[in-house]
Amino acid sequence: MWYADNLTSAQVVERCQQVLSHAWMVRTFIKHGEEVEDYPELMIIVRGVFDISMAVDSRVEDPQEYFKMLKKKLGRFRKVVDEFRDLAVQISTHTNFQQAVASIETCLADLEELLQIGQKSLANTETGPV
Repeated sequence: MWYADNLTSAQVVERCQQVLSHAWMVRTFIKHGEEVEDYPELMIIVRGVFDISMAVDSRVEDPQEYFKMLKKKLGRFRKVVDEFRDLAVQISTHTNFQQAVASIETCLADLEELLQIGQKSLANTETGPV
């Protein structure tokens, strides 16, 4: 695991929010890029990042609800990231697109790992350290 697994659930939520800020920058790059005029299907990542970000944002004060919603949204986000990757390589070989794909895939991987750590942290809080 990349992240320390001794983070508190609040620290994990904070880190998830930081990761989502990086995803938001990919969203912004695509949303305002010239390519989206010719390839509106790129908007899938714009909508996907917006959806997951807004869904968890209102739950930052309640880690249990935050992780519950994150888990619910990650499956759809994974599909969106896969579709975006496939579209992006077809649309442009420019470094900006390659980096956008790498960045959003990293965000997805980090969120999946952080969800596991967050759930473990909540379980440890309820039962005590293992």
